[in-house]
Amino acid sequence: MGLFKMRKPRPYHHEYIYVDERKEKLQKIEESAKRDLGMLPPKEFSPEDIRGKFVEGTTYLKRRKESGRKPLSYATIFIAIAVLAYIMHYLITGELTF
Repeated sequence: MGLFKMRKPRPYHHEYIYVDERKEKLQKIEESAKRDLGMLPPKEFSPEDIRGKFVEGTTYLKRRKESGRKPLSYATIFIAIAVLAYIMHYLITGELTF
């Protein structure tokens, strides 16, 4: 039965046509040599550089951040469920008390 054996799609493989890999490799070697000699400032890693990059990559999160609207909290959801359960209890039994 083919229902439980789903085939995986072919992976996407993109090869660049106009890329000089040798030139890029030489540029990286030059840059690292200049950093070692002190001609360029050392490359520093900081978490602040990465912090907003994931949000900027998705349009949904970017729009939510720009609007300033916050998602519902657990307390709000819990109160809404409790109110709906109370209404359902009233509709089933016809009594206003538990």
